Amino acid sequence: LLGLASGCATDRLWTPGRGEILQRILPSSVQVVLEQDGRRFRTGSGVVIAASPTAHGTECFVITSGHTLARLSGQETVYVLFGRQRGAGTKAVATVLAQRDTEDLDLALLRARSDTCVPARLGAPPALGDEIWVVAFPWGRNMTLAGGIVSQLNDAEATDRESASRLMVDASVSYGASGGGVYEARHGSLIGLVEGYRTARVSFKGDATSRYIDVPVPGETYVIPLADIWRFLALADQTRLVAGRPALAPPKR
Repeated sequence: LLGLASGCATDRLWTPGRGEILQRILPSSVQVVLEQDGRRFRTGSGVVIAASPTAHGTECFVITSGHTLARLSGQETVYVLFGRQRGAGTKAVATVLAQRDTEDLDLALLRARSDTCVPARLGAPPALGDEIWVVAFPWGRNMTLAGGIVSQLNDAEATDRESASRLMVDASVSYGASGGGVYEARHGSLIGLVEGYRTARVSFKGDATSRYIDVPVPGETYVIPLADIWRFLALADQTRLVAGRPALAPPKR
């Protein structure tokens, strides 16, 4: 009986190793590419949140940032690159099912066909200090993995979005990381998407006039929490994609 009890306690205390966690995280992270006349002009990051087998292949549903798909003229083609953790990945044409780029919601939902898409596991709301991983494709290049912690939380609704506390992590990101997945490090579950990052303006003198560049402030990365993703899916009438997944249940009133 003592040995059996000890074994049960060991099972409860066991957690997967870093390698196993990354094997869960990386396949669900995808790159979003926008092209016009065959030329790439904008990129972003995204996460597979659902997959649905059909007679014509697997339909993959990707959540990403809304501003990545803003101001399109209809002449562009949107692609999703799956399997980027293994290199160049596979490229699939995507359809925009919903998109919002407003003060309170910056999200978009894409659909593409691929037999290599792996939906992310959805996590619970994080606690301050929880360790996290951020997976993204800065500057439209290869997959980048950054570690950190949850450095700020917003537990209540705020009327002033700029001054209110928000869900923030201290992992540094840069251009092209918007829409990238933020995962809790203990089990590899998704807790949100990269929304953006604070920048600082650095001025320098040019030949005739002063010039400047905006650079990311290290450690100030804003995250779109799962509650906002649920709200976006509800507005788009797409909550069926995550039906029965408790982490994206409607918030209690």
